[in-house]
Amino acid sequence: MYNMKSSKAEEFINHEEILETLAYAEANKTNRELIDALLQKARRREGLSHREACVLLDCDLEDMNQEIYALAEQMKKDIYGNRIVMFAPLYLSNYCVNGCVYCPYHMKNKHIARKKLTQEDIKREVIALQDMGHKRLALEAGEDPVNNPIEYILESIKTIYSIQHKNGAIRRVNVNIAATTVENYGKLRDAGIGTYILFQETYHKESYEALHPTGPKHDYAYHTEAMDRAMEGGIDDVGLGVLFGLELFRYDFVGLLMHGEHLEAAKGVGPHTLSVPRIRHADDIDADAFHNGISDDTFAKIVACLRIAVPYTGMIVSTRESQACRERVLHLGVSQISGASRTSVGGYVETESEDEKSEQFDVEDKRTLDEVVQWLLKLGYIPSFCTACYREGRTGDRFMALSKNGEIQNCCHPNALMTLKEYLEDYASPETKNLGEALIDREIHHIPREKVRTIVVKNLAAIHSGSRDFRL
Repeated sequence: MYNMKSSKAEEFINHEEILETLAYAEANKTNRELIDALLQKARRREGLSHREACVLLDCDLEDMNQEIYALAEQMKKDIYGNRIVMFAPLYLSNYCVNGCVYCPYHMKNKHIARKKLTQEDIKREVIALQDMGHKRLALEAGEDPVNNPIEYILESIKTIYSIQHKNGAIRRVNVNIAATTVENYGKLRDAGIGTYILFQETYHKESYEALHPTGPKHDYAYHTEAMDRAMEGGIDDVGLGVLFGLELFRYDFVGLLMHGEHLEAAKGVGPHTLSVPRIRHADDIDADAFHNGISDDTFAKIVACLRIAVPYTGMIVSTRESQACRERVLHLGVSQISGASRTSVGGYVETESEDEKSEQFDVEDKRTLDEVVQWLLKLGYIPSFCTACYREGRTGDRFMALSKNGEIQNCCHPNALMTLKEYLEDYASPETKNLGEALIDREIHHIPREKVRTIVVKNLAAIHSGSRDFRL
């Protein structure tokens, strides 16, 4: 039976509950009275249940759909302002013992170049990322207990945090590695990670097991219950995600929200972020062979409905998506994006030859970080390199409490401006710098508290004179 507080995967992600939810949404997709009531509830920023959100996703009334998009855009502005947090992935190793049929790292792929970074390699990669201007990384590695044991991950995190190059420093390391034990999650917490990220890929158990035919990832329950163990290990910022295109999108949309509801009910705090990647072509993976792919319009509707359902949860879209697609969903709810990403092992330092390819997937948005920053500035967004909440202990339930009462705005907006100023001084092209300085001059006046505004003006001047790393 469905039980959101249960510790068992098949009870908090209950198949029958999802099927009933899908049937309910189908039956009510033109129920104007219900849809209007749900939008009224959402406007009060109460969030929506998985069943309520699915009704909005299925809504088949064009005028109501326009209200859904308008509400998502307004909620994004009200809660997140015009800030967009920047990050980049760092692939440590593509050795993997799993048989995932949608990923080129699967064990049977004998022609992909297998690579693993040494600590010296990691230093070179991190310096390359610092020289772009990045301050926040997402660590990636295949699942391989021999080549990628937890000790290797921990050593790599320590190396990353130790590197100071010119004015560069990585201030937050998020970690996206395979499901592991409570003990290992405790070690990751002690290493000072930011968010622990793990994509479910699909919540449909039968499909999940078919998509992961071999390897430890085949164990649906162990994988699905990983976030419970992470929180037991002391990690209070976790990131969920599904890979849209593997299963019917409505099923995974509902499952993703149910997982968040479970964490809120059982652990006291929901996910820090949601990711919504779509399957892409890769070394020996033909994305067109998967028949559940979704259009850009459906993708935008998913983002909008997630923003309405979980208004205070961050949402991430990577360089898997094109510039045009990313621009569309920025308005509808996305709060974090990657820039200048390389999905190959060692790809920030060296360009791979055709016979040495180690990419996990094809990147759609291939622009440099400066080009992405300039694009955001022209759209009126503040590219933020802020890591202050993690470093000040504003994580987990403390972060959510501050977000829900609006107090987090007194930190996030000023911190975004100060970290943008660092980027402009150290890394930006002349055109980007001019655009950024003009935006900062405008945005200073939007800081409501005079005391905070005075501090920020003083710190901006200090950054211009060479000081770094101010935060509120």
